[in-house]
Amino acid sequence: MNQTPRPDLTPVQLLRRWVVDYFNSHDASVVHEFIVPSYTLEIGDYTFAGRDEQWLPAVQQQMQAFPGMGMTVHQLICSQDRVATYFSEHGSSGGRIAVWSGVGIYRSNGNQLTGCVAQEDYMTRQRQLKSGVTDPVESPSPNPWDTLAHAPNREAETVVQQWLLHPWPSTLPAMRCDDEHITGITLKFEVTSVEFTELFSSGEYVAFHARQTGFYRGGFAGLEACDKPMLLNTNGIVHVQNGRVVSGRVIRDRLGLKARLQKAAP
Repeated sequence: MNQTPRPDLTPVQLLRRWVVDYFNSHDASVVHEFIVPSYTLEIGDYTFAGRDEQWLPAVQQQMQAFPGMGMTVHQLICSQDRVATYFSEHGSSGGRIAVWSGVGIYRSNGNQLTGCVAQEDYMTRQRQLKSGVTDPVESPSPNPWDTLAHAPNREAETVVQQWLLHPWPSTLPAMRCDDEHITGITLKFEVTSVEFTELFSSGEYVAFHARQTGFYRGGFAGLEACDKPMLLNTNGIVHVQNGRVVSGRVIRDRLGLKARLQKAAP
């Protein structure tokens, strides 16, 4: 029997249902309780519009490829109508195990989730499935579902907007981007402009989805620097103190960038 959605659920409570009741249980029968029919996922260059029409089939396809796939939550920040999470997904496919990270920003209408913009590091998943060497799963947050919303911090948001105009790789020792801390291979990308589709703060923490435009300068085997402007989708959760970004976790759609570079190559 269908249940009426409960009113006045926080974004964190809704995400808990998404992770625990749906994703880690592989139980699609419950999603109508906390996800609107018009739910839309934007990830990389792709948009999956409609909970039942496109989003659920796309996730179910992933679950079929990784039958035991699960999610570990490492960090949450939230506002009154949004929750951002840094997470890892992990599972086996074809006898090989992979662990890949992501940053997702979920929107809420007060009783259901209405949409998400995410980036997942599918390039690191591809690397592990090819090599047969599995990356470790980072430590989980001990209490993600106790996360509370803090006051917005417009100054911190401005700092992040300016910081994302800087080139990659980051020079911050406490900034982790994709799997660079594991492989030692850095993406070199000169940023010329940034468009934000999501940006919110909770105290000293800022979550964002940025569409960075610029020039690829290196980092992919077999692909030389390119003087044609390229798009790089970037999600992150970063910590701002004393007017500067000091640490954080950033996931970029490197596979999408690589595909555009290959298409543009002579």
